[in-house]
Amino acid sequence: MGFPGFTEVRMTVRSVVAAIVVAAVAFPVLAAAGQDAAPRTPWGDPDLQGTYTNKTVTPLQRPPELAGRERLSAEEVANLEREILDRNAALLERPARRTEVTESVDVGEDGAPGFYNNFWLDRGTTSTGQTSLIVDPPDGRLPPLTPEAQADEDARLAARAERGPADTWTDMDLNDRCMLWAVGPPMLPTGYNTNYLILQTPDHVVIQVEMIHDTRIIPLDGRPRPDRGIPQWLGEMRGRWEGDTLVVETRRIARSEEGSSFGNDVVRIRAANGGRTESLRIVERFTRVDADTIRYEFTVEDPTRWTSPWSAELPLRRIDESLFEYACHEGNYSIANMLSGERALERAAAEAAGR
Repeated sequence: MGFPGFTEVRMTVRSVVAAIVVAAVAFPVLAAAGQDAAPRTPWGDPDLQGTYTNKTVTPLQRPPELAGRERLSAEEVANLEREILDRNAALLERPARRTEVTESVDVGEDGAPGFYNNFWLDRGTTSTGQTSLIVDPPDGRLPPLTPEAQADEDARLAARAERGPADTWTDMDLNDRCMLWAVGPPMLPTGYNTNYLILQTPDHVVIQVEMIHDTRIIPLDGRPRPDRGIPQWLGEMRGRWEGDTLVVETRRIARSEEGSSFGNDVVRIRAANGGRTESLRIVERFTRVDADTIRYEFTVEDPTRWTSPWSAELPLRRIDESLFEYACHEGNYSIANMLSGERALERAAAEAAGR
């Protein structure tokens, strides 16, 4: 799936990224050792450059059993992290077995993954200490949907229940179609590849995302937003410095009426749900708090979907690793196989029923 002129746009983006990489090399990162909590670039901005991960076992929403509690105790954090390590070890060491069919391809019969084995996942083993990534509303939960959005959601689910699992390519999630996944905004943890490379020049900040190799190019030069144009999957981003904090405001994220538009996006940012592209606004804040940590905060506002804005917070932790290529091809060549396989199953069922 693409827009007219997509090839030209993609080549332009590649050219911009290449120029920024060259500029980043020309302006080397200042060593954090011996510097203050916010080391500076040669041109004076706070230096955020490096490779980071946002993986954490802290859930987006506060579990009902922890209602009223904002944080875990040190003992609870230690026990939680130990349980995860023990579970990972048990799944790694258990004898090989054939995956049994369950209601979801993502979940096996004992809670293990239903696709790859657990070795290939990397959700992390550490907690932020919070009971949820969401910090506002204070209950740590997503705010209620508006009545209109709830009606749209009910209608969508009812219509989906009348369809087969793969009637059309639009039934496939955006990540299935290799369009985008976990790129943000907001940048939330996912099952693996939760790594980000941050580069800076005086006029731009670039965030390269390992998952499906997307790159967010954020201008800092105060340029106006275009009056109109083709909405981008990543939206129109504009950045500015507020003291030592990078503030990025994103509007006009491309949204689709298709059921596939939200994919594995747990908050369904890119699902239209009756809303307009212009109704969504996301503000992110990046603050380097020490040599190895950026505090990442964001607020999502969409009055056509939620009854109030909501905010979350999590750390980006520096890692001494490089990003690896995620060889996912736009359109995903295997989708044709999945659709044709479903048609073959339908024909076999019809023949068995004598139709």
